[in-house]
Amino acid sequence: MLWAGFVFGLLGSFHCVGMCGAIALTLPGRADVGGASLRYVAGRLLYNLGRVTTYAALGAAAGLLGQGLRLAGLQQSLSIASGLLILLLVAVPEPYSARLAAALGLSRPLAWVKNTLTHLFQKEGGWALYATGVLNGLLPCGLVYLALAGALSAPGVAGAALYMACFGLGTLPLMFALSLTGQLVPLRWRMRMRQAVPYVASVLALLFIVRGLGLGIPYLSPRLSAATMQAPATQPRTTHSCH
Repeated sequence: MLWAGFVFGLLGSFHCVGMCGAIALTLPGRADVGGASLRYVAGRLLYNLGRVTTYAALGAAAGLLGQGLRLAGLQQSLSIASGLLILLLVAVPEPYSARLAAALGLSRPLAWVKNTLTHLFQKEGGWALYATGVLNGLLPCGLVYLALAGALSAPGVAGAALYMACFGLGTLPLMFALSLTGQLVPLRWRMRMRQAVPYVASVLALLFIVRGLGLGIPYLSPRLSAATMQAPATQPRTTHSCH
């Protein structure tokens, strides 16, 4: 399902333009007259790679949670729960993401993130742009929450991190181009693609639910045996004589 993370990020990047476009358009540094310098382009790329780094780290955290649930024999239930969680997040309006963060006690960490971003915008250099991208990935975003819900059912910690990295790479082309060229996509098309995000997320959610149902459909919804769903048993230790 790694391709699903990339496709979701690619289509959801129009949502990113609306939510994080202001940051991408006001990054420090100037292009040379007559075109963008290599340093300028590299700085914009580092900013976007910083976002991908944070998404991968968040994916690893989601993978740890998902791995614990799988070891409890909840592999199929986890896939279904991930799909239902995505549908629930789709139904929650975007402004409520900030309220959710406050309810979870994240107001102070988010205030630190925003203050640090303000400080970084006064700096120049690749390290500052990369750090800006890393912190940008921590800002409340319904699209990221949707992707993390999908990462929960990815196979293992590395699989969840890779899923979120693919999601981040999917957002990279448009966000990178936006940071270079400004208002790349007309507002009308940005609004239309942003409106399409909930529908794309709903299709992704249905895929997770169908996969978790184990309907015996090859690749899409394989039937898992009881042995596959159980955590591997601990092998008994064998003692060796030292004679």
